[in-house]
Amino acid sequence: MFETLAALFFAHILADYVLQTERMVTTKDRPFTLLTHTAAVYVTAGLALGSLDWWIAVLAAIHLLIDIGKTLWIKNHADGVKPHLIDQCAHLITIAVIAASAPDLWENGIWAAKTTAWAPQAMLLIAGAIYTTRAGGFAVGKLMIPFTAGAPAESLPAGGMMIGQLERGLIYLMFIAGLPAGIGFLIAAKSILRFDAASKKNAKAEYVIIGTLASFSWAIAISILTLAINNGLNGAPLLEIMPNSN
Repeated sequence: MFETLAALFFAHILADYVLQTERMVTTKDRPFTLLTHTAAVYVTAGLALGSLDWWIAVLAAIHLLIDIGKTLWIKNHADGVKPHLIDQCAHLITIAVIAASAPDLWENGIWAAKTTAWAPQAMLLIAGAIYTTRAGGFAVGKLMIPFTAGAPAESLPAGGMMIGQLERGLIYLMFIAGLPAGIGFLIAAKSILRFDAASKKNAKAEYVIIGTLASFSWAIAISILTLAINNGLNGAPLLEIMPNSN
């Protein structure tokens, strides 16, 4: 099951955050864009699993319905982090349900016979890294839309985005390396570097604090999700973070 889950997770990240362009995101209300993205979901899932099982068509169809629902929500309501999070949760739940319902999708695919056990784990770790850094940027960016008035005016162009990606990447690496305690040092280091902004009781300070906490929360949540799937691949307890010394 976890091999299938890792492959489908990898395919989802490719379809939503690598192959989906900015133009596709902004024109999601057009049927051609929706169908193109759905085709990308089908192709990436098929390639990741090395299979054209009918479950992949089911996955693509459900993905299409979820995207239509999100598009209608944004059209009738304001865009923001809420529809984005609901959309991603719905996709991840769909992937988990399909992996549980058809656990042999990976085993029956062509890659299972041609590769060793490292392939699902490699796909998982790559997907986790992209989801933590790139997808986290979109999520935090949408969350911060209502607070843009407090954004530091003197910051470098895209500087905040780069800082966010780096800090989320470091958190992900610490979790994967079994060193989550190092996150405390990262928080301390950023607090020192941002002391001037965070120490003042103004809109700029609140903007920095909210953005930092949101970025850290996303990175920690996705790192734990990735580790849980990785533990499943290795037959370890799903929520085990540190390797068991016994």
